[in-house]
Amino acid sequence: MPHITPSPTSAPTRTGGVVTARGLTKRYGDFTAVDGIDFEVAPGESFGFLGPNGAGKSTTMSMIGGVSTRSGGELAVMGLDPDREGPRVRAHLGVVPQQDNLDEEIKVRDNLYVYGRYFGLKRSYLKPKIEELLDFAQLTDKANERVDALSGGMKRRLTIARSLVNDPQILLLDEPTTGLDPQARHILWDRLFRLKEQGTTLLVTTHFMDEAEQLCDRLIVVDHGRIMAEGSPAELIRDYSTREVLEVRFGSDANAAAAQTLKGLGERQEILADRILIYAGDGEAALAQVLARGLTPVASLVRRSSLEDVFLHLTGRSLVD
Repeated sequence: MPHITPSPTSAPTRTGGVVTARGLTKRYGDFTAVDGIDFEVAPGESFGFLGPNGAGKSTTMSMIGGVSTRSGGELAVMGLDPDREGPRVRAHLGVVPQQDNLDEEIKVRDNLYVYGRYFGLKRSYLKPKIEELLDFAQLTDKANERVDALSGGMKRRLTIARSLVNDPQILLLDEPTTGLDPQARHILWDRLFRLKEQGTTLLVTTHFMDEAEQLCDRLIVVDHGRIMAEGSPAELIRDYSTREVLEVRFGSDANAAAAQTLKGLGERQEILADRILIYAGDGEAALAQVLARGLTPVASLVRRSSLEDVFLHLTGRSLVD
């Protein structure tokens, strides 16, 4: 894959983090969507915002992009205040929104050209750049087709290619793989990993645990506008969960009674309607103790602890609309 060549626009000078927030707050009347959060994103880092719907992830991205003004706190993007210098900040950002907003009735190639002209980029620059981006997105053979003929995965790749037309220093990705099938998700992850290798800073919002583990060097878990935890995926699992998890099922009517017998087993337990989760350093040893207490589960599973365990521990299992 060719290296993505830089655009002729000049970038602002900066030191330290490319994005820095201190006490960042956003209110809508009496509702606080983002509640005084602090974070810093290093150059070339893939940084994630992990949280349930309504946690404040997209609102934070909107403030970083300068399309939503903050209610309080400090925010700097490449050393600039996006509230005061929004156009200058946006000139060096690439944005991949939750929903593709492509021009469906024109050709794939023309989508990239029109978007590049919005940035004032010259035709002489755009012609080779578009070919490069089509290759990057694996859409060269679709260049002259209308967008409405593309699959969902192709449209998502085109949206990402479009966001790169100005060679952004920072790429904002809001729920980048929502609605895609597993094959399309993995292709997209590969494209994003290659961008990171080339030095692009990625800011990703997601509620998919596997996506966060695949893409993010570091992330914050947010809920109700507040940061619940921060670290790499491995650090969060180490700090907020155990090495392994034992899942045992006794049947919906028997789980509650079994849980009484299993009290004190493992470091932590969760009793769900259909199973009991036992968090332990050694899942097989925990299963042996279950059997030693005279219980025989109808099904059991020992697995490694995951970011999903951390996420549910920190944000709860109740449904958020």
